[in-house]
Amino acid sequence: MKYHREQLFGRWYNTDTDEKGIQTSEYAELAADGSFEITFLTFDDKGEVCDKVVELGDWGLVGDIHFTITKSELIAKELYAADLADSGNYHAYRVLQLDNKIFEYQHIETNEVYKLRRVADTVGHC
Repeated sequence: MKYHREQLFGRWYNTDTDEKGIQTSEYAELAADGSFEITFLTFDDKGEVCDKVVELGDWGLVGDIHFTITKSELIAKELYAADLADSGNYHAYRVLQLDNKIFEYQHIETNEVYKLRRVADTVGHC
């Protein structure tokens, strides 16, 4: 299936609870200029944020392949450059579903599947 990168512009989110009961949330903003900001939150058993990681970098979409390159991380209000020689900062995914509400994709190497939902810019509109 052919996808268009414009379909990814905007804000996306996912909240999940693992088998140990740990809740995590991901908030991603994918900009038209190819930059991204992704915030990963982990919550404790009281619902309080116990870990927060913000990644910044570049993204793209070619056919059904979505990719990200993490260039920096924001940790405790300090911006740190990512090691661009570290292969862990480069990821590629096969798009499984992409429409105006859902972005589902699978990591090329690990086969992990992620499903994000679009954040509506206007309350009451999907």
